[in-house]
Amino acid sequence: MTSRQKLGQAKRWVVKVGSSLVTNDGQGLNHELIAAWVEQIAALRKQGIQLVLVSSGAVAEGMQRLGWTRRPHAIYQLQAAAAIGQMGLVQAYESRFQQYDIHTAQVLLTHEDMVDRRRYLNARSTLRALLDLGVVPVVNENDTVAVDEIRFGDNDTLAALVGNLIEAELVVLLTDQPGMYEADPRQNPETAMIRERQAGDPELEKMAAGGGVGSLGRGGMLTKVRAAERAARSGAATLIAPGGEPGVLQKIAAGDEIGTLLLPGNQPLVARKQWLAGHMQLRGRLVLDEGAVRVLRESGRSLLAVGVTAVEGSFSRGEVVACVGPGGREVARGLVNYSAEEARKIMRQPSDRIEAILGYVDESELIHRDNLVII
Repeated sequence: MTSRQKLGQAKRWVVKVGSSLVTNDGQGLNHELIAAWVEQIAALRKQGIQLVLVSSGAVAEGMQRLGWTRRPHAIYQLQAAAAIGQMGLVQAYESRFQQYDIHTAQVLLTHEDMVDRRRYLNARSTLRALLDLGVVPVVNENDTVAVDEIRFGDNDTLAALVGNLIEAELVVLLTDQPGMYEADPRQNPETAMIRERQAGDPELEKMAAGGGVGSLGRGGMLTKVRAAERAARSGAATLIAPGGEPGVLQKIAAGDEIGTLLLPGNQPLVARKQWLAGHMQLRGRLVLDEGAVRVLRESGRSLLAVGVTAVEGSFSRGEVVACVGPGGREVARGLVNYSAEEARKIMRQPSDRIEAILGYVDESELIHRDNLVII
């Protein structure tokens, strides 16, 4: 059985639609496409597929209603546009799904919902309950309260994190392109489209880095590649597919060769480590020597203070920090057992010296392996 055919067996999907598609490139909501997606989702549900819809378009719809032609830069204006546009966006989906006797639920998430463990678990439970009730959750970032410092940044990332939350088998990123190309097809029309790769392949980021971002959305191919890597942490495949193609979701379910498929490579992370890996706002960094990097990657052990050569940032016990190698590349992240000030005092020291240096010892490890995830 091919990888495409296996997609047809996936029973839990996340489908994300971008601003350029759902708003017809800023000309107002594309009700024709929305109707087509809803019809396809209704058909998928009859096949026993549970589905969460992540939809962009609130800000763009708000701009259209306000008569704005350019995306504003001021946070308060973006938040106002999102509040206005969200009404039209939800109404459009709700009215279409009602034609198929399908209930929908609006779910607005912020980055804080993902970094706070209790709120993360609440969001997870709510989404799963909605799916079990036969409801289609319509998810978006809560743009009316999010600010740049604590936002997901794009709905590709949000879709991947929702995939982690519900342990989806497939994340579909619908875009205005046929898929991902080896180079920007607008600059190089002869470039080949990528049909299938492993999520996390470093070559993908290099290929995607040259792609642009639309005037309405915040994402591009690079965000989709990184989203696929996040989705893979819970074992989900990611498919970048043309949202405007007739019957696109049915074709995916049928195993047709469409779009770019990015497959998960490793075993799925347990839920707690998915939560750790999903943190986007890290409180600091621990710089490790080569020996510590090797031990983390190859042996899966805890991080000891002796392997730390530098401490960056200001953080408290229990906050999430990044662990980087000598070259600055992140290799892991986890919940630290000591504050930044304490970590600076005990770095490069063996564990049996911690009490003598600090006057007490909480844990012998700087980060315990149960609270550490390899990136």
